[in-house]
Amino acid sequence: MVETNTRKTSSHFSPMAKFLISTPFTLFLFSLLLTGESQNFSRNLPRKSLGLKKEKLSHLHFYFHDILSGRNPTAVRVASAAMTNSSLTLFGAVVMMDDPLTVGPDLKSKQVGRAQGIYASASLNELGFLMVLNYDFTEGKYNGSTLSILGRNSVLSEVREMPVVGGSGLFRFARGYAQAKTHTVDFKTGDAVVEYNVYVFHY
Repeated sequence: MVETNTRKTSSHFSPMAKFLISTPFTLFLFSLLLTGESQNFSRNLPRKSLGLKKEKLSHLHFYFHDILSGRNPTAVRVASAAMTNSSLTLFGAVVMMDDPLTVGPDLKSKQVGRAQGIYASASLNELGFLMVLNYDFTEGKYNGSTLSILGRNSVLSEVREMPVVGGSGLFRFARGYAQAKTHTVDFKTGDAVVEYNVYVFHY
């Protein structure tokens, strides 16, 4: 009696349901689960697999030209808050830049790259900028390589230090810091020349 009822019940299953409960399909599904478990999210790699050799420390020295005035400025304000113009620190101002980097303080000296990114006034009480930028180098073996900076720039301090958080090209896996020192500044126009010493570990 029990056997007859079981046969009647199974006969009501659709063809798809019968396929899903079939033994071959169950084995296939189980194999998929095992395969998924064997695929790891991460794995360890030997340094040689990426061509990494001994880590080295490099010192880069250049001048950063932030030009706000004239017909061809290299830095322009792209955003501000309602209170920015009445704030002593220009709080809320956001400036986009593409500043030349040169070997000497004279803008006509040899150019070695560009500083591309933004700086924003992020302090209510003192002149302090959030710096988010890339040094895009164009000279010699560093041509096409970049360094990324993310940090705080207290522009009225004699020397400011900002972290190097990464890089590309010859500066892959880079880490270090950049020290900025104002060379000259025109308080009427805001134009400035800043000396940079960058110390970076890379491979």
